[in-house]
Amino acid sequence: MSEAPRILIADDQPDVVEALRLLLKNEGFVIDTASSPAAVYRAVGAQQFDVVLIDLNYARDTTSGAEGLDLLDQLRSYDDLLPVVAMTAWGTVDLAVDAMRRGARDFVQKPWENARLLATLRSAVELGRALRQSRRLEAENRLLRSDGVPGAPAIIANSPAMRPVLELIERVGPSDATVLITGENGTGKGIVAQALHAVSRRAKSSFVAVNIGGLSETLFESELFGHVKGAFTDARTDRAGRFDLANGGTLFLDEIANIKPAQQAKLLRVLETGEYEAVGSSTTRKADARILSATNADLNEEVEVGIFRQDLFFRLRTIEIHLPPLRERREDIPPLAGHFLSAYAARYRKQIVGFDELAMRELLAHPWPGNIRELDHAIERAVLMSIGNRITATDLGLRAGSERAQRLDDMTLEEVEALLIRKALARYDGNVSRAAEALGLSRSALYRRMQRHAV
Repeated sequence: MSEAPRILIADDQPDVVEALRLLLKNEGFVIDTASSPAAVYRAVGAQQFDVVLIDLNYARDTTSGAEGLDLLDQLRSYDDLLPVVAMTAWGTVDLAVDAMRRGARDFVQKPWENARLLATLRSAVELGRALRQSRRLEAENRLLRSDGVPGAPAIIANSPAMRPVLELIERVGPSDATVLITGENGTGKGIVAQALHAVSRRAKSSFVAVNIGGLSETLFESELFGHVKGAFTDARTDRAGRFDLANGGTLFLDEIANIKPAQQAKLLRVLETGEYEAVGSSTTRKADARILSATNADLNEEVEVGIFRQDLFFRLRTIEIHLPPLRERREDIPPLAGHFLSAYAARYRKQIVGFDELAMRELLAHPWPGNIRELDHAIERAVLMSIGNRITATDLGLRAGSERAQRLDDMTLEEVEALLIRKALARYDGNVSRAAEALGLSRSALYRRMQRHAV
């Protein structure tokens, strides 16, 4: 989590409060306490919390949970995005179900297991922050809507994993240094290249991108260096190459790892001397383009096995910027999803203002093997499928893709059980009774498993 989560602990037993305080303080939580429902309501009105952990029983009634359930109703009406986790020593399945129906994110029975309690609270904090961020973006998106789709998106990155990337862009962007951008497919390498160009002294000149790995050996020189009329059979006119087009600006060589060995030598010569000739010409030209390149391959490994030239690798990688996969920057999923939602709602002229809670859970839980590109396509599909003013989990349709991405024979028994529980709950829109029946479990057995897997 990007900053210490703030928790309000509500319980009228001092020994319980102290035990929780010691446990959670050691885990990085900032802690406030309250000993009555009235004190909880006052604290929530004075301070924003990431999660509230409330006992369901207080002085008025020590076993029924009625006071805690009333408090849940009050908290829900005051702030419907505030994550509340309910806790009691007098737990029953009916009480747990009632608490969840009234808005509790989860239910914990005393005496608690530390690991499960911590997992439950962290999950509640993460989802609560995501929903708040999504709600803020909804308001912004309503103001930003227009008839057209916005142009190239800015880098949307609030997660700790992306801070080094942003710092390098700011530090290296203004220079003419060659930069190698690495990362999995769909992580936004092209966007980073555009950002480097935008903050450089070449920003007013051209940004030219070419998929270097997609060029055949016969077209490589013509595409990069151009050709003159008559250089080969189909050369009916002079043609400018990418180095010509990027003169004074930036040349972005995407998929650089796919370049053939013979082509590597020709590219290296330009990077070393700054000189090249158009195909069919004997006139030497001078290259004045900043070189950025990108790959999803491990070039160090390709150098070691002799696939990629070491001298070219060093020329391309004065600076390396590595982009983390989306699964390692989950804090960025809500703002990215909100950005794509705004763009596609405008494109398809649909009045969609955000995501419902179950849809946001799906977005945060999905492994995103295709990274930001997959998220982009998923939101576009959801906008097209949606019939309401909020995207639902059904609109997203992520479960099938998620299950295909993670084969059962690669999963542990615990992971399989968690997957089946999530699938059943999603199928029945969170209805615990119907999900338990479908899984052949009692409600209490399903609830115990939900706690164990932090579902």
